[in-house]
Amino acid sequence: MTHISANDLKTKGISAIEFALSTAPEAIVSVRGKDRFVVMDISHYHYLRECELDAALAETRADLAAGRTVQETPAAHLARLDAL
Repeated sequence: MTHISANDLKTKGISAIEFALSTAPEAIVSVRGKDRFVVMDISHYHYLRECELDAALAETRADLAAGRTVQETPAAHLARLDAL
């Protein structure tokens, strides 16, 4: 994965990000030598979010199929949450 130093980001601005993303879908921004942030093209971000949603949907479907569900009224649900 491409790295951008905070200093490069300060001096070169958005062009440092554009250059880093020209060769990879993501780039790590390091501050004082430590990896701190990740930047990516918005289309790649949307793709990753869609993957997260697909995984959550698959997990929900698996829970439903395995019977790991609870049917209750909203009041009973809130009472159960308060008891946690």
